[in-house]
Order: sequence, then C-alpha cells, then structure tokens
Amino acid sequence: MMRTFADLLPTPLQAESLSALQPLTRVADLLTLLERWVERGWLRALDKAFVAFLAERDPGADPLLLLAAALTSHQLGHGHVCLDLNATLAEPDFALSLPPEGDALAGPLLLPSQLLHNLDGDTWRSAVIASTLVAAGADPAHSARPLVLSGSRLYLRRYWNYERRIDQALVQRLAASEPPPDDLRERLEQLFGPATGAPIDWQKLACALATRGAFSIVTGGPGTGKTTTVVRLLALLQAPAVARGQPLRIRLAAPTGKAAARLTESISVQVRSLEVSPDVREKIPSEVTTVHRLLGSRPGTRHFRHDASNPLPLDVLVVDEASMIDLEMMANLLDALPAHARLVLLGDKDQLASVEAGAVLGDLCRDAEAGRYSPQTRAWLEQVSGEDLGASELLEGSDEAFPLAQQVVMLRHSRRFGHTSGIGQLAREVNRQQAEAARAVLRAGQYADVHSVPLKGEHDPALERLVLDGHGGGAGQPVGYRFYLELLRRTRPAADLPLEDPQWESWARSVLDAFDTFQLLCAVRKGPWGVEGLNQRATRTLLANGLIAHDGQWYEGRPVLMTRNDYGLGLMNGDIGIVLRLPESGDSARQVLRVAFARNDGRGGVRFVLPSRLNDVETVYAMTVHKSQGSEFAHTALVLPEALNPVLTKELIYTGITRAKHWFSLVEPRQGVFEEAVRRRVKRLSGLFVESV
Repeated sequence: MMRTFADLLPTPLQAESLSALQPLTRVADLLTLLERWVERGWLRALDKAFVAFLAERDPGADPLLLLAAALTSHQLGHGHVCLDLNATLAEPDFALSLPPEGDALAGPLLLPSQLLHNLDGDTWRSAVIASTLVAAGADPAHSARPLVLSGSRLYLRRYWNYERRIDQALVQRLAASEPPPDDLRERLEQLFGPATGAPIDWQKLACALATRGAFSIVTGGPGTGKTTTVVRLLALLQAPAVARGQPLRIRLAAPTGKAAARLTESISVQVRSLEVSPDVREKIPSEVTTVHRLLGSRPGTRHFRHDASNPLPLDVLVVDEASMIDLEMMANLLDALPAHARLVLLGDKDQLASVEAGAVLGDLCRDAEAGRYSPQTRAWLEQVSGEDLGASELLEGSDEAFPLAQQVVMLRHSRRFGHTSGIGQLAREVNRQQAEAARAVLRAGQYADVHSVPLKGEHDPALERLVLDGHGGGAGQPVGYRFYLELLRRTRPAADLPLEDPQWESWARSVLDAFDTFQLLCAVRKGPWGVEGLNQRATRTLLANGLIAHDGQWYEGRPVLMTRNDYGLGLMNGDIGIVLRLPESGDSARQVLRVAFARNDGRGGVRFVLPSRLNDVETVYAMTVHKSQGSEFAHTALVLPEALNPVLTKELIYTGITRAKHWFSLVEPRQGVFEEAVRRRVKRLSGLFVESV
C-alpha cells in the first residue's frame, strides 16, 4: 500500500489522519510540505508563495494541480519554460533542486516521486485542466487564468504568451519571402569567389538564404566565421540598396556589453577589408549596442521604449551571441521589429543558454546539424551559389514539415581550431558527449594548447602556481595573473602627467587587454571551488606574492565585474574594469583610485569611474561560465567542483572550453567529475515552434 501524505510529514501533522489511498487530500498539508522543501533548499520560497496565492484564489483547488503549479514555478528557476507532466511522471524528482547523488537527504521527507507514485498522465492532466485556475491552450474565454495547459505542458500564463508571440512572429516572417537580387550568383562570387567543389562554403550558403527571407539564423562554433559571414551578408544586402539611392538602416546588437565590444572590434576589422565600393562600405555599420540599449530599457520595469506600437527605426537587425537571449527578451525583440525588417541571429547553438527561462536559439536550431532542407531549397541554393550539396550528409526535409530549417545554416569548418588544435578537438569530443575521447585529448603531451591540472586537496599549491604564472609564464606559454599586474607597474606613465594626457588612457587600455590573457572560470558560485572561494584564494595568493598592496575593498589592480546594468554610467551587466591609481583631475600631484572600463565603441577608448559610484560590482579573478559568455581570453582555466552538481553538463564544459583562444586548462579537485559532466546535457523544456509547424 502507498505511504500516506502524513507518514513522512513532521509533527504535529503526523498525528493527523489522511487517506492511505489519496495522500494529497488537503491543501494545508501540501503547503506544509512545500515549506519543508523550501527549508531544505529543494524549492524556492517564491514557488511556495505562488502556490499559496493560487490556493487563496481557489480554496477548493485540487492538491495535484497545486503541486504541478509549484513544480512549474520552480522549473522556471532552472531555465525551463514549462512543466511537462508526462516527463515529470517519468522522472518526478528532476523537478526539484535535490542534493547531488550520494548526499544525505537529511531525514525522511516526501519527494515528488513518492507523491506521484502510480499516478498516470491522464489522471494528472484531468486534475489540472478541471481547475478554474487553468486555461486549455489559447482558449480566449479563459485568457485571464494564471496557468495554461497545452497538451502535457503546463505554463505560467506569462511564459505561454512569450512562446506564442515568438511563434506567431516567426511564422509571419517565414511566410514573408523577400525577392533576392537578380544577380545574386554574381554578387556571391564577388564576395566569396567561385565554387571550388569541396569543401562546401557554408558561409556563402548562409548569405544566400538570408537574402530571401525576413528571418534567418547562422549558427556555428568558435572560429567558424559567423562574423565574416554577417559582414559579407550586410554588403550583399546594402549594395543594391545603395545603388537605388535608398541605403538600408542596419543595426547590430548583442546581449552584453562585453559581447558588443568584441563584435564591434571584429566587425570594424572585417568591414575595412571588404572588397566593395567605398560608398557601400560606408553604409555598413560596425558599432554594436546591447539589446537592452537598442530597445530602450526602462529602469525598474519589464517594458521597453520600443515595442509593437513604437517599432525600431531599422531595416536590418543582426543579433550576435543569440544563445544568451532568453524567451522574454526574444519576444520583446520580435515585438519591436517593424514588419518589413530582416532579422539575422548569430550564435553557437551548443553553448549554454541564458540564465533566464528558455533556450531560444537551441530550440530554433534543433534541425541545424541535420539540415532538413527541402528539395526546392537545396536546388535553389545550388543554383545561386554553385555549391554541390549532393555529397553532404544533410537529411532531407520539406517546406511544410520543417519551415524554420529552410532559413537556418550551420557553419561547420573552424578556421581557429583545426585538427591540430587540442582546444578544438576537446570541444568537439565534449560536444559529442564522448567522455573517454575527451579525456584522451587532455592527457599530458597530446596537445600544447590543452593542459590538465589535477589537484590533491583544497590546498594543493598547483592552483596557486596556475593563478600566478599559468604554465610557466615564458614566451609562447599561457600566463596567469602575474602578467597583467607586473605590466601595470612596469608601464605606468610618469606620475606628474595630468589625467588628460593620452598616455593614461593608453596605459589603462593595455592593462585591460593584459587582464584578458587569463581567466579562471567556475561552474558554481559557492564553496571552495566556486566564484566566492576562488576569488578569495586568488586574492590571498597575489597578496602573498607582493602583486597587490592589500586585500581591502578597493586596491590598485583589483578586477571588478558589473553585476547589473547601470544606465546612468553607461555600464552593462558583464562589463569588466580594473582599479587603477590615476592623477586627480586638475591636480596631478594627488592620485586617486578610479576604475577603468573599456568603451564599447570599437575605437579602443577607456572610461574612468570613481569606485564610490559603483554599487553593483564584484571581484572577478574568477567568474562563472555563464558570466563569461560573449567573452574570450587567451588562456582560460575551468575549475570544476569536487562533487557532481546539477549545473555540470556538457554544455557548461563546452562553453568553458570555447572561451579560450590559445590555451585551455582543466582544473580537477577530484577525478571522474569531468567525465560525468560530459555525459550529461541540459534538458530545457519548452514548446517553442512545436505547435506552429
């Protein structure tokens, strides 16, 4: 017989009689259990409060519905847009933040697997849909109900609306075909050269597809040429418009300030090397803004200045690092696009998704690797590009079954990480979830650009050596934090120079660039192997070696990370600054601490901010892999925790590896965690572009 709901509840509830056949009979008992889950850290207080709110709206609500609502709310905290009832019945405890396997559960307490034991999907769906709190899909009669059930997926109303807005916008854009230039083949050959037969020029194909639609995606790993592709695409679109005397209004955006700065610099270089007429080159912008700035964020609200009633004044929008864009932001972005505008998304579908709910790029690129081009799309691509797709391993699709796939191209050849690159090989094996093959790449001596750093306990000096000098610090070797701190001292301008002297800005920029040569990345925030513990340890190490003067709140050389947008200062979440000692403005004899931040303008400028004006910053010798997205470092060291954690997946490992440009180090406090993480992948639940096809 099934245990009763009261059997495992703490006293005094254990003394209360509940039916053995119906363990969820009273809302009060469920709320008490949810409170215990919150105390254990298995559920958020927000989730329990949401259920209490629903119970107040409908005192007679079925506890099975309220349990589903609690788990749905909690899933949002893990990036899931909805709760799949059937998937939850298959793995009930997946919906809670339970401790890692092997950790004690700290005494008996009912788990979802026990509450839902022997429950079938039809029964659970019936209990859910019978509630006056739940609407069935897009039922207009119940559009105010806080929950929506679509098939077996249960949503909070707001996230259901986000999905539908994205779906509807994309369906409309995919149906709105754009006439490509009559001389498209000649223009493609001018930009890419004639087809050579093999290998397939995926960049050329991506440009071709983007000319014929109002929406397209270019995805690919690092070094596959996403930026090169989009610059040539912009030239392809702009040249006919300039010839007509009606140049296109083009805007470029990225989710973070760091990503915007990196793309600005990259595009500036690419545009200068374009073999197009000067009048076309002049009309291709290189300045990249953040998505928040583009839309006109209104501080303190979820709303933006630009929306469906006040669309963006543009004809083409390119968004880089699109894997970082969450469901809500994508819905707002699509709302703000004028109907005639083209949208091009760039990003690596295999990277971590946004920390917020949704994995939009991953959902939209679900068929990117297989291709799924229809015979009509394939024939058109071959005609305008001269490329032969017959030898490719693409799977065939159809315009009706795979409409989105017809506008998605995956770039497949990395020019940065070839077959001789350990970083490239390691990233590929991790992405394929081949744990043993990935371990083989890490073995000493296999590749010069990949290093394994096994540690013997928390105080192993190997970590301090890595923080200081990388792997030796010699010429052509990966460096540590000693490099930027010694450069800071060695190259400091003369003390009597006024702050207005350009040498100070040039020096600050060189220090910022030097800091980017090394970065510790972590999977977690807490504990000795998380951001907090490693920042403290790095600070102590640098202090003990005389590289920083003290470990107080503000000291010269301290690197800081913005943790929130500050529109007054023009600094965005993710921006990195370095504390420097500079002359007082108007009094060069007196020096004060200021924080130097790179300007996101592609011209290498620096802004100086007084520390007293920065409220939302933290030390950043170590940062999470999530925070590192959109950034690249010459040498990246990924520090794993010593126990398996829910955030450890192949996507996190892959993202950490691909932040490295020249060298990568894997720091392992305990063997085996790396392999287990590689074998796991992110499972983000959503219904995006499922019901629309």
